[in-house]
Amino acid sequence: MGLEAAARDVATREAGIRFVDDRNRTRAALPADAFGGRGPVAELEILRPLLSNLLYDHTRNDTEYLFGDEITSLKDEGPQVHATLKNAGERSFDYVIAADGIRSRTRDLVFTNTRIKGLGLRTAYFTIPHQPADGRWARWHNAPRHRSITLRPDNLGTTRAALSYLTPAQDDERLATTDQKQLLHRVFGGLAWEVPRILTEMDNASDFFFESVGQVHMPRWFMGRIAAVGDAAYCASPLSGMGTSLALTGAYILAGELAHRADHHAAFTAYESTLRPYTARAQKLPPGTPRAALPRTRAGIALLNTVLRTATTKPASTLLARFLVPPADTLTLPTYRS
Repeated sequence: MGLEAAARDVATREAGIRFVDDRNRTRAALPADAFGGRGPVAELEILRPLLSNLLYDHTRNDTEYLFGDEITSLKDEGPQVHATLKNAGERSFDYVIAADGIRSRTRDLVFTNTRIKGLGLRTAYFTIPHQPADGRWARWHNAPRHRSITLRPDNLGTTRAALSYLTPAQDDERLATTDQKQLLHRVFGGLAWEVPRILTEMDNASDFFFESVGQVHMPRWFMGRIAAVGDAAYCASPLSGMGTSLALTGAYILAGELAHRADHHAAFTAYESTLRPYTARAQKLPPGTPRAALPRTRAGIALLNTVLRTATTKPASTLLARFLVPPADTLTLPTYRS
């Protein structure tokens, strides 16, 4: 698409990630160039809103966008799919592609056998004011009882915070935002490090997002003229480090096959057969994930930090690369004529 240079211009430019204790002492560090730039901190990190803006600016002149709307019903009838939109009324399309995330409403209108595999992990994301101590390194702090807190720099003069914890609960994602924030105060209240600051700023965050981390498994990604792509079809979870790669790769192959083949069934079949082995590898998380990354005890945290300290030394780096480097380079992209 010719967007690499533009993406690099708006990249966060993280220096790497430091694993710190409750006194902010570095216990382990992984620079951005560890594992050839394909480790936990990628060589190219870009915020989702900025990536969305790049894609929108690149396509808006020849694409119709309907913002603030959603599909409420779908009927696949022969040569077209008839859709009812909440605000725009009835429309007809050659194809409908569900690309609205792990809990895709569009997908669920058609595909009834989708399985969302919960990983027992909850994460809240939000933006807080930047402080000089935040620097250009991301910081990860583990606390006992399967809790972690991360701070990551961005290129907008703010800091991105995330609170994560393991829980067997099933209904906390359905809570109102105010109740979710109160829940996080109970889970993380009393911790040291930057946690008091983070919780205070969380209460004022306008971009607060709380999710139950999981994966999407669909027996088939298409039916008739309707298909799914990205997280809606094969979410591997943020733990895979592959969300954006899977979405863009899937969209590229799907678009290429539809443009290359006259028969949409053949195009959808080729899209799925080409991509499914790749997504299956991405969904195969390292053993013990996510519990290994969020230890229960202080001894477990110390052990994790010890392992991470050796991660960039040989021969440990060769072994750990199998667990820390996502399979981003294991697919050769087809070439489609324009």
